[in-house]
Amino acid sequence: MPTIPPLAEQPELPQRFDMLQAGLDLLDQGITVFDADLKLVAWNQTFLRLLDFPAHLARVGAPFESFIRFNAERGEYGPGDIDSQVEERLAAARDFAPHIRERQRPNGRVLLLRGEPLPHKGFVTLYSDITEQRYIEHLTEHQNTQLEERVRRRTAQLENANANLRRVSEENARNAAALKRSEERLRLINDTIPILLGYVDKDEVYRYANKGYSDWYGHPEGGVTGRDVLDVIGPQVYSQVRDSVEKALSGEQVTYEYQMERDGQTVFARSTLVPEISPEGETLGFFVFSHDITEQKRMQAALVQAQKMEAIGQLTGGLAHDFNNLLTVIIGNLAALQDHRPDDAGVNEFVEPALQSARRGVQLIKRLLTFSRQQPLEPQTVAVGPLIAGLAKLVRRSLPESITISTDLDHADIHALVDPGQLESALLNFALNARDAMPEGGRLHIAARPVELDTDAVAFDVALGRYALIEVADNGCGMDAATLARACEPFFTTKRFGLGSGLGLAMAYGFAKQSGGGIAIHSQPGQGTTVLLVLPLTQADLRPDDAAADLPLVSGGELVLLVEDDPNVRRVVRQQLIDLGYPVIEAENGAQALEMVEQISDIAIVVSDIIMPGGMNGRQLAATVRQRRPDMRLLLISGYSDEAGDPDMSDDLPVLAKPFFREELARALQKAK
Repeated sequence: MPTIPPLAEQPELPQRFDMLQAGLDLLDQGITVFDADLKLVAWNQTFLRLLDFPAHLARVGAPFESFIRFNAERGEYGPGDIDSQVEERLAAARDFAPHIRERQRPNGRVLLLRGEPLPHKGFVTLYSDITEQRYIEHLTEHQNTQLEERVRRRTAQLENANANLRRVSEENARNAAALKRSEERLRLINDTIPILLGYVDKDEVYRYANKGYSDWYGHPEGGVTGRDVLDVIGPQVYSQVRDSVEKALSGEQVTYEYQMERDGQTVFARSTLVPEISPEGETLGFFVFSHDITEQKRMQAALVQAQKMEAIGQLTGGLAHDFNNLLTVIIGNLAALQDHRPDDAGVNEFVEPALQSARRGVQLIKRLLTFSRQQPLEPQTVAVGPLIAGLAKLVRRSLPESITISTDLDHADIHALVDPGQLESALLNFALNARDAMPEGGRLHIAARPVELDTDAVAFDVALGRYALIEVADNGCGMDAATLARACEPFFTTKRFGLGSGLGLAMAYGFAKQSGGGIAIHSQPGQGTTVLLVLPLTQADLRPDDAAADLPLVSGGELVLLVEDDPNVRRVVRQQLIDLGYPVIEAENGAQALEMVEQISDIAIVVSDIIMPGGMNGRQLAATVRQRRPDMRLLLISGYSDEAGDPDMSDDLPVLAKPFFREELARALQKAK
């Protein structure tokens, strides 16, 4: 057996041990290593600080039991027998299994514990303080201050650690073999922890890099040491970090973020460069501590996207109210002109297309409100074939000429009980995803047919039965198994960073489940993607309301109080009421309306807008009128389709959505309570 040279003949071992241990103590994560006999082999000061252990507990060879018993005696594990608590945790340590879990400290800090067994028994545990990550948006400035303070403390700790390690090396000179084993264990720790560690000298040459650092830049293990920084990280990354490297080599500690392309994806990292200063004040190099923040960046982008969606929703709701008022005036006047000139072909030639366009405007507003979540879901019997046929025309305008669209609706005489706007949004999302998967052109095919699901129901996570099956297929680039497994996850996207929210498929999946159906996706790289959407079949709507619509309207005669702040809308509604035979008096706000109700006993019906100036809205007016004149009938009108009611009001008041036609107003008046 070869003999181990004395430590004096191995001068590189203490120096390398110093560097590794110093780097270990600089980490803001605690580390402990216990051997097969549950004896302490290595630790750092952060471990003692995070878990509030006194320094005298930490020494080479300290038993694992001493730390457990210390925690039990100070109540870390709650009430109970201390010996039982200690034995339970010792048993788990003897049969150590890899684990990752969070732990709430009595001082309110949240620690993430990651434990991994070592090849020759024993285990290494990493303690990370993740409290700040919970409040990252609110505490960013505070964290920067803390980071600067920690760096200052670590610089002092580095000097103290170097002095302590020199004394330890002198004391361990008689045991060079043990020192070598310690070095190997520390290297194993550095290669196991999820931190990118490196050391660069003053000539911008790597002198050390752990396995994680090499993997991050796509180099084999050990393939970084001895190479220039530019050669290792590449010109694209180097252009982002060059200024920070220069600051570190001038003796300044610096933290920065950078991005790079890896495996076709944009990834992000945050690095801290800590200079190594000699006693004479010369900068010898710097340590690199980096970690992956890609998921954090994606979550921040998703949050920004959600905030934009909320802002769009608020803006859309307000615009919809104004547009509905405008459409009320437009439709009311056009309909009145048509009624007064029924036999004038010249007038009708212009009026009829204008009315049709106004009606399409009403449907457009409803779709915008549905998109922004300002309008509730409105399930109704939908003829799937005509809906797809109409959508295909809309999609054609959104796709390049290089993509052909085909449909198969021969068996699409089927109906489903869904919100048509949500169904159109889901199908449109599928089509736009297909477009993105075919940048060079291709084919998009949409088909629908009835199916009977038995064993196939499992794939859609639905009950057995008959369903309407809608198929959207493309021959684009397709997805691999890993991407397909996450396709419907919220905020997951394969699009370039900043170009996709990752919400489209997730929202479509939620709509399908809410409607009693499901989604299944089949895809392979290079073979395209097929999205299958199933919705419960229903019978065609016999539309009994249409039969009621053919009944003659009851003529008016009762005095109506019309309350509307917009004079143009008020004029149109007044004319509709007069045409229906109702005498009308007007008020432009709630206060005026209440005065008229108290002074004019002949008022039989109050027709009021909901949103009005003056401190009293339509619902509040209706509540007051109902208290004072319980016999009076009430009808609310609104430019919103989902006005929020007063919590003290019952929900039995009819609301007529603007814009409306004279016949709709007449029937609403007949139903007014």
